[in-house]
Amino acid sequence: MSSSKKNRRNISSDSITKSDKKGYSYAPYLLVAIIVFTIVNIYFTFFYKTDDNENGIIAVYKSPTCNCCNKWIEHLKSNGFSVRAINEVNMEKVKTDTGVPDKFKSCHTAVINGYVIEGHVPANDIRKLLSEKRKVAGLSVPQMPMGSPGMEGNRKDPYQVYEFYQTGNYKVINQY
Repeated sequence: MSSSKKNRRNISSDSITKSDKKGYSYAPYLLVAIIVFTIVNIYFTFFYKTDDNENGIIAVYKSPTCNCCNKWIEHLKSNGFSVRAINEVNMEKVKTDTGVPDKFKSCHTAVINGYVIEGHVPANDIRKLLSEKRKVAGLSVPQMPMGSPGMEGNRKDPYQVYEFYQTGNYKVINQY
């Protein structure tokens, strides 16, 4: 009886030794690594928001079908900005989430260095805001005035650039 117990023990210890040689003992570690990798990947994909501002990138939220938005992006690029264009179907949600007051809404919304840039704001006004680091929520050129960057054509309407604050206050900072 004792010899059969001994044989069973040898058989089971032999099978463990053989599985170690085949690499099966690494399976739990591999499974843990896959789970950790998946969790990290999900976190960076859905929850971690990179700060484009630290990278010097202006994130422009726009309708996928808006041609003037693309022209404004080209205006920014030709003036030295790095742009990340983000096609968005629900622009109203973007405007609400970024705090754009109703009276300053336009077609596209951009974000850079914590500032909101609404509409066809000229690159020079954005650059000045960034260099002065004013305590404002953002800049806006309301609606879509002809002759503003991205709205070039055979007519040029006068327009104003506003800076607006989270308090609801605002003021004109430039006129074209």
